Amino acid sequence: MKMIRAIIRPEKSEEVIDALDKAGFPALTKMDVAGRGKQKGIRLDEIYYEELPKTMLLIVVDDSDAEKVINTVHETAFTGNIGDGKIFVSPVESAYTIRTREEGL
Repeated sequence: MKMIRAIIRPEKSEEVIDALDKAGFPALTKMDVAGRGKQKGIRLDEIYYEELPKTMLLIVVDDSDAEKVINTVHETAFTGNIGDGKIFVSPVESAYTIRTREEGL
């Protein structure tokens, strides 16, 4: 299994979530976060914003589905501008459903 963490623009989150659902991946966790990338914030006129609002989506999928999820996020979150976001992929050792105590997705 893989955990995919996608940090994206907040205004693209619903579009990405809908695209993931249509691609067969309805289960995810969504969090509002703040941060900055390589550019260390942004300057608009005389105002410097050190941290920018972002949305982080956490999606755990089977190894074979990871590329499909990554491609869906890439295609849907893309604007071509600085600040489009980042995708991180990590291995997941195991997952358990609390209610049923079942292991796996």
